[in-house]
Amino acid sequence: MPKKSSKTSKRSEPDTPFARAVYRVVSQIPRGETRTYGEVAKAAGRPGAARAVGTIMSRNTDTKRVPCHRVVRADGRVGEYAFGGPAKKLALLKKEGAV
Repeated sequence: MPKKSSKTSKRSEPDTPFARAVYRVVSQIPRGETRTYGEVAKAAGRPGAARAVGTIMSRNTDTKRVPCHRVVRADGRVGEYAFGGPAKKLALLKKEGAV
């Protein structure tokens, strides 16, 4: 069986300077608070790269160190969550008092 390409496999360690910056920004979001994908992109040095932040967060596997559930959409919806979908993400945010 062929080995999965590293570009398509889920991984926790970021592989670009921007991805490392995104992980650093998200890891600093306090419990009970959220940031939008756009806010994270701006703080990581690339305003306008909100979609790239979403892609980077979809590869995060270390949710304790990088709490990607705290990154939400600018329109107020929670957005997707790789570990249980939007309902799970919303439940985590409610538990933390963020929503």
